[in-house]
Amino acid sequence: MATESAQPKEQIVDPWTAKAGEGEKKINYDKLIVQFGSERIDESLLQRIETLSKKPAHHFLRRGIFFSHRDVPDILNAYEQNKPFFLYTGRGPSSESMHLGHLIPFLFTKYLQDVFDVPLVIQMTDDEKFMWRDLGLEEAHRLAYENAKDIIACGFDVNKTFIFSNLDYMSCCPSFYRNVLRIQKCVTCNQAKGIFGFQDTDSIGKMAFPAVQAAPSFSTTFPDIFGDNKDVRCLIPCAIDQDPYFRMTRDVAPRLGYHKPALLHSTFFPALQGPQSKMSASDPTSSIFLTDTPKEIEQKINKYAFSGGCDTKEEHEKHGGNTDADVSYQYLTFFMEDDERLAEIKKNYESGKLLTGQLKKELIGVLQKLVGDHQARRAEVTMDVVKQFMTPRPLNFKLSA
Repeated sequence: MATESAQPKEQIVDPWTAKAGEGEKKINYDKLIVQFGSERIDESLLQRIETLSKKPAHHFLRRGIFFSHRDVPDILNAYEQNKPFFLYTGRGPSSESMHLGHLIPFLFTKYLQDVFDVPLVIQMTDDEKFMWRDLGLEEAHRLAYENAKDIIACGFDVNKTFIFSNLDYMSCCPSFYRNVLRIQKCVTCNQAKGIFGFQDTDSIGKMAFPAVQAAPSFSTTFPDIFGDNKDVRCLIPCAIDQDPYFRMTRDVAPRLGYHKPALLHSTFFPALQGPQSKMSASDPTSSIFLTDTPKEIEQKINKYAFSGGCDTKEEHEKHGGNTDADVSYQYLTFFMEDDERLAEIKKNYESGKLLTGQLKKELIGVLQKLVGDHQARRAEVTMDVVKQFMTPRPLNFKLSA
């Protein structure tokens, strides 16, 4: 990909880069909705999700963390008519440990699986990481299995979840490769360059990859689960930077006789240093990792978490803090489920009653418990358990008559 300047004039959001525009402190999601042509999740859609699921909307929805969608009403219509749909999300295994930002789509996907009781496929794009990163094939493949342990530790139902490595599954499932080929034939090199920004110096493997990420959007890619049924719709929860893959997919789908996948888009989980860009697995100071100890979590938050408070205690008590800029408060919006407590923290911080150090202490406690609980669950995920999730097989769900 072309090298971007550190401070682009316009914001850049694609599968590899997320940077705020010149003079902007964070990604402008209103601009992205217009640029990408998606729709904002509004109150009426939230109410319909609650009505059909018979559960309160996830706090990611209530707080606008998942903020944008494509064709979710079509999914809800199908569900209301007892027609099945399936969930699809994924992970690019580029590091030994995932960080908190990587958890967001999986925590939300688990909520969707639980409330709608539907099958889920999770794609591990070890082939992508081989193409884009300085990783050998075997190492990328190993990382896929290690990251699968973190994903399984989120609590997915093994009877309704299939996790697959591209390096494994595409070599043993002809239906997967056939759908990849069908998609590739529909997309020209010029279209791929326009959508993804590929350059003439990029490898042909990079240009071929988007079809591999597109193929799991179609039920016929998974004959063990759906047989040759084309009518099972797909809902994809993902960060907004993955949308280019599925704009391409949605353009191709009708030409292949498939339903367009629906999407739910999340905002980015901010780096510790601020919301100008997303976290990086290659920068340990930008992230809280799922392998961090309680002491490391405390040190990272205290040292690196960008503060929205004033320079002195006196100024802060007089003017209050800025919760829009404060990373500790932003992290609490993701991981503190109690709406009343979060509102109280916001009020006290903005009034100056709550100091930055006190806010960071609140966050440290939340994250130490979250990461500690996750580590305990992950320790119980053996390789035999991983193989259960990653074995192609029928999943428990009913096709409509």
